[in-house]
Amino acid sequence: MSVSVVVGAAIISGGRLLAAQRAEPAELAGGWEFPGGKVDPGETDEQALVRECEEELGVRVVLGDRVGGDWPLVLGGAVLRVWTATVVEGEPQALEHLALRWLAADELYDVEWLPGDLPVVEAILPHLAS
Repeated sequence: MSVSVVVGAAIISGGRLLAAQRAEPAELAGGWEFPGGKVDPGETDEQALVRECEEELGVRVVLGDRVGGDWPLVLGGAVLRVWTATVVEGEPQALEHLALRWLAADELYDVEWLPGDLPVVEAILPHLAS
């Protein structure tokens, strides 16, 4: 049985992390997450993440380091795989989200992260300093 994979981008700029507020589905709406989404058949995780950033944010990104391993998601038994990312073209826009917010290290917990994304936030801290 294959595990469903969701990919997320920890987009970092100037020591700040981009957080995105979910618009749907209803049970997740209003929660904050790393931009990204499901990996389509025939795509690598990395290809899916670049595509998702284009679709959700209107930006082209270059991926950096993988953050941790497979982070279990509560809903659907999927796993979340996160990479650091840098925007190389465009300015992030909330095309599929309610809002976007750039968070400095001391603001990371000012938003209500979705349960599946929350454990990753702590692992992002060292990347904000570099």
